Amino acid sequence: MSLRYALLTATLFSVGLLNAGQTTRAAKVGFAERDITPQIGMERPGGYSKVFHRKFHDACKVRAAVLDDGENRVVILGIDALIVPRHLVLACREQVEQQYGIPGEAIMIAASHSHSSGPTGMVQPGEYDDASELVRKLAYEESSTADPAYLERVQKAIVEAIGEANQKRTERNVGFGSGIEDRVAFNRRFRMKDGFVHTHPGQGNPDILGPAGPTDPEVGVVAAWDDQGQLVGCIVNFACHATVNPGGISANYIYYLEQTIRGVMGEDAIVVFTAGASGDITQVDNLSPYARPKPEQWARMVGGRVGAEAVKVMYTMETTRDFAVASRRKVLQIPRRKPRRERVLAAYEMLKHPSPKADATERLFAKETVLLDARLQKEPVAEVEIQAIQAGPVVWIGNPAEYFCQYGLDIKKESPFPLTFPVSLANGAVGYVPTEAALGPRGGGYETRLTSYSNLIPTAGTLIAQESIALAKQLQPGTIPTRPPHPEFRGQGWSYGNLPPQVD
Repeated sequence: MSLRYALLTATLFSVGLLNAGQTTRAAKVGFAERDITPQIGMERPGGYSKVFHRKFHDACKVRAAVLDDGENRVVILGIDALIVPRHLVLACREQVEQQYGIPGEAIMIAASHSHSSGPTGMVQPGEYDDASELVRKLAYEESSTADPAYLERVQKAIVEAIGEANQKRTERNVGFGSGIEDRVAFNRRFRMKDGFVHTHPGQGNPDILGPAGPTDPEVGVVAAWDDQGQLVGCIVNFACHATVNPGGISANYIYYLEQTIRGVMGEDAIVVFTAGASGDITQVDNLSPYARPKPEQWARMVGGRVGAEAVKVMYTMETTRDFAVASRRKVLQIPRRKPRRERVLAAYEMLKHPSPKADATERLFAKETVLLDARLQKEPVAEVEIQAIQAGPVVWIGNPAEYFCQYGLDIKKESPFPLTFPVSLANGAVGYVPTEAALGPRGGGYETRLTSYSNLIPTAGTLIAQESIALAKQLQPGTIPTRPPHPEFRGQGWSYGNLPPQVD
């Protein structure tokens, strides 16, 4: 065993011995991963128009953790993808339930929101087949679209990863904790002197009054070790957009998060990542007086610092094999916002009679208005699944939104669990869900614009938060493992330590 594991191994063995006579469960954990790297030339989703991959940087993956307390099994799966479409989630759950007996409601499939990953979105295959010729052209030829063959490959990888992790379930020493990394993620929305809120107003903009929302610097970690003190795998939660494209196909900063953890804890450790409530959080510090780092350096900085904090948390964890797992979910039916009819007609007019002088941004949002209008004909209400998955003192609370950070903090505050980790873009994708204030008369910004992707009613975020808290309260929180109490003081300290000073 290398020296870097010596201290951790000693801690794990001592805790294991102390807990040996107290364990009432023998919880098991399994981890597995699969490669889903897209091919060069495939679409790179992340915006409202087509962009294609031209080079490779690092692999995109599916990473799964299966936790089993002897009565229930749950799955936390992270995927290096911009989004995970709802139809894909349902198909994977059905297949896993049939093959491995894990209930679909106990499976969380969460996208990292990597903007340098494969074509899982935005427009789905066949989504606008029943629409007009103009709408079909806008959707399939001018918008970011998912690749059917790639989706099939991703589904296969998800099912295989869960199956392998399920098969590898073994009694492990599991720890739970969190740390703070507050230097790499920033709210990108700002209150301005004009009385409104702008997204990314630009560094050095003299009209900035201050951030329009908070950040969440908590790095949540659940980790499992074998009896030799080797890290088998971990689940890391952090709130920041994965928009630090290092150059080419990539898991984004999550690649460097994984590299940092593996570099310290062992190359075979599997690192499952879930994105926190980060709809308005990115790596861009609009208040910084300094030039932005180069993309590679930036990705390394964000992922490295978050990964390093996760390692620090793991080094101070106590572990146990006695913890419960459980799951709850609720599917909400939330109406979509409808654009004004005159806005829809104006958008159609702009697109039917294009002008070379038309503003590119205006045309893009005109396209999105037309696509939303077509979508509303079939889907005026969105299916929004809220899910809570527990492992002892931790609860992951998932929703399919690019959820604003304030809501994540609200859920943490009201949750009965010692550790609560909100998970964005889980089990589907319903676009940005801003706060009600952001959609109010003095709000604004990119995330509040109506598009075919982002369009839920203003109260959606509050509804999601309320139901999330309610689900958490249906579960019975466990306790974070601690060292045993120190023996009673026996009236004698260190004999070398109570000596008078010597000055001659």
